[in-house]
Amino acid sequence: MKHIKSHFTFTKQQRSGIFMLLLLILILQCIYFFVDFSSEEIDVNQNNLAIFQAEVDSLKLVRIDERKPKIYPFNPNFITDYKGYTLGMSTDEIDRLLTFRKQNKWINSVKDFQNVTKVSDSLLEEISPYFKFPDWVTNPKPKTQYAYSKGNTPKTFDQKQNLNTATAEQLKKVNGIGEKLSERIVAYRTKLGGNFIADVQLQDVYGLSPEVIERTLNEFTVKDAKPVKKLSLNTATIEELVTIQYIDYEIAHSIIEERTLREGFKSLDELNKVKDFPVKKIEIIKLYLTLD
Repeated sequence: MKHIKSHFTFTKQQRSGIFMLLLLILILQCIYFFVDFSSEEIDVNQNNLAIFQAEVDSLKLVRIDERKPKIYPFNPNFITDYKGYTLGMSTDEIDRLLTFRKQNKWINSVKDFQNVTKVSDSLLEEISPYFKFPDWVTNPKPKTQYAYSKGNTPKTFDQKQNLNTATAEQLKKVNGIGEKLSERIVAYRTKLGGNFIADVQLQDVYGLSPEVIERTLNEFTVKDAKPVKKLSLNTATIEELVTIQYIDYEIAHSIIEERTLREGFKSLDELNKVKDFPVKKIEIIKLYLTLD
């Protein structure tokens, strides 16, 4: 018992040390409870913060825009079910378009597209900037019409001279045809195998203006033209089509695609619907084609 009691017996110096230790602990506890150790508020420039937030928001919008499927220019006449779905069209709107196309009809403007599909104004405004119609639709060029001068009565077929046997001297009698043009007509006729197939081939002679052609055809016309072996537009292969003047492999491929889409051409004039087709030369190209 005495041994235990000795442990609680302190000297004066020890008691002072214990008292100082307890006082130090008490002071530290008071400091902990009553002193605010939180950091001082940082002064933030609100203008700079707003600019930084705007930059972050713009970057987010860019990222969102990059994730959206990109839309490239397209012809609305050839919208498929999947294409219509990605554009945001409803099933009914797509069906209306496909039904319209099955009738062998074409959409040639933004207004036509909305009239057929009944899409909303908001969707039309979103997708119509990507519509790409053929040049013959967007930039139609009036056909050249030849008219005879007043007081100049057109000659009949029998009264006209044969363009396939006309000499350069005879051709020079036409107002506007000199020595060079007359020789050029004869040379082009020779290049074709010695004879023109139809009057329209005069358009291929370099340097002949529409007015000069008009005056020439008032005096001359193609007679006794040799028969031409025509190709069937609905069965001809690409290799056969490229043998026709003005049709290259790319145009021939487009003709085959259009023929498949239409399940066969019903008229030679439907070639005007073919992508990149030389519309100005269609009358000449038609000389070598048939629907049979």
